[in-house]
Amino acid sequence: MPQTEPTDAEKGTLARAITRAQGLAEKGHDAPIVAAVMEEDDVLAWGDNEVHLDHDPSRHAEIVAIAAACEARESADLKGLTLVTTLQPCEMCLGAMRFAGISRIVFAAGRPHVDDRYFVYHGLSLEEFDAASDGGIDWAGHVMEEDVLNLYGKGAAEPAA
Repeated sequence: MPQTEPTDAEKGTLARAITRAQGLAEKGHDAPIVAAVMEEDDVLAWGDNEVHLDHDPSRHAEIVAIAAACEARESADLKGLTLVTTLQPCEMCLGAMRFAGISRIVFAAGRPHVDDRYFVYHGLSLEEFDAASDGGIDWAGHVMEEDVLNLYGKGAAEPAA
C-alpha cells in the first residue's frame, strides 16, 4: 500500500476528518472515527462513530456516512463514489461499502499500525478483501497516518469504560 494516490480533494477531506476526529477525542469520545463519502471533489455525506449513542455496534463512522449518502442520493447505489476515513475500514464496513457499490477508499491509520481492537477478523487483510471482490477495491492507505496514531495506534489510550 498505497495502491493508488489520493487526489488533492480527497487529501483535503481527510485532513478535515482528522481535525474532526481529534475534536471528538478532546471531548472524550470513546472511538473518535470520522468518515466521509465523496462524489468527485465534493463531500456528499459525513459520519462520526455512533456506536456509543444507542449501544449499536453497527453504527461505525463509515456506516453512518454511507447511510447519509444513500439518503442524500435517495438511492442505495453509491457506485463511483469514494469513502474517506480516519481509520482503515473494518470488515463490516468494507462489506457495506461494497454492497453500496463504493470501490475506492482513502484512509489514514491502518494495519499493522493500529490497535487490534478495531478489527474482528485479524487474519483478513485489505488485500484479501480486494482479491475476494475480484480486484474491485482501489485504495490509498496510511495517508497522514502519523496525525491519528495517537487516537488508534498500538498503545494508544483505551476507550473509557
